[in-house]
Amino acid sequence: MKLFDVFPLFDINVVEGKGCYVYDDKGNEYLDLYGGHAVISVGHTHPYYVAKLTEQLNKLGFYSNSVVNKLQQELAQKMGEQCGYPDYFLFLVNSGAEANENAIKLASFHNGRRKVLSFKKAFHGRTSVTVATTDIPAYSAPVNQSENVVFAPFNDIEFVKKELATKEYCSVIIEGIQGVAGIQIPYDDFLKELRDVCTETGTILILDEIQSGYGRSGKFFAHQYAEIQADLITVAKGIGNGFPMSGVLINPMFKAVYGQLGTTFGGNHLACAAAIAVLDIMKNEKLIENAYNVGEFLMEELRKFPQIKEVRGRGLMIGMEFDEPIKEKRTKLLFEEKVFTGATGTHVFRLLPPLCLTVEQAKEFLERFKKVL
Repeated sequence: MKLFDVFPLFDINVVEGKGCYVYDDKGNEYLDLYGGHAVISVGHTHPYYVAKLTEQLNKLGFYSNSVVNKLQQELAQKMGEQCGYPDYFLFLVNSGAEANENAIKLASFHNGRRKVLSFKKAFHGRTSVTVATTDIPAYSAPVNQSENVVFAPFNDIEFVKKELATKEYCSVIIEGIQGVAGIQIPYDDFLKELRDVCTETGTILILDEIQSGYGRSGKFFAHQYAEIQADLITVAKGIGNGFPMSGVLINPMFKAVYGQLGTTFGGNHLACAAAIAVLDIMKNEKLIENAYNVGEFLMEELRKFPQIKEVRGRGLMIGMEFDEPIKEKRTKLLFEEKVFTGATGTHVFRLLPPLCLTVEQAKEFLERFKKVL
């Protein structure tokens, strides 16, 4: 049997990691400015993280959600305290798409409506409903296509108001910062008005913070720059520092009903141990503050590069747009200068490093990037 070939691969076999560096099977060291799609939040093989997972695995790796799991309770308490939503409930699942799928479903259960308003160039996942709310037609099979989803122009509040006035929409789903679209940031005033119109029309506001959340933006959630609260917030990626996990933060106005939501692996003991370790490290090492400060430094320096058309971002979620395709530059940066970065479309670099990136490592990246440019 061979693997189903769905991803284009770089011919690099990464076998080890430490902090903001990874190493291949030939002994080459790479500066990791991508964190495996924004997943590595506290750094590769952080000793506290490794110790907590090892300790838990030696006790119990998994049992079903039919019994009390006090690790889930500890995780919910710590997350609530650190993220600014202490009175919300937490539903734990396994992937970002699964979190979004359950959030949209919960919204529809709540108000009995069918339609969902998403945004142009949005990415919310590849499962049934999430791919329907993703504005990438090539990802959507005929069975996924739905008349229940409408895509609004990004940051266009008048379009949103007109649609929501029909009171046909169960929810609006929006990314705290659009990642796949090339690091596009919703205006703070737009999010404030979006919050107001959702409240006025009984529409549930879902903030997809899967990539932009968990401290990456320099706040726990990117939408907190607009000083709003969402009804449902989805988290994944950085929550487990590489351990598959996700969650939905749920406003107390929602009523839990047995059978409506469920999961086999979600919130298992080992996953909870990983997520608790991440929160402990983020708090003790002030990683959200670090993400803000190092991100500001990086963006300020990158804006001095005349070759870059535009630098966009918040914290350590940064996009660099060029006038020409970046494929050759990205390849040189990886194979000649040994730096992992991301890309979106043909013209934009994406930087999504671990939140523990230091100013010295940022300077190291800038020097290597200069050589490529």
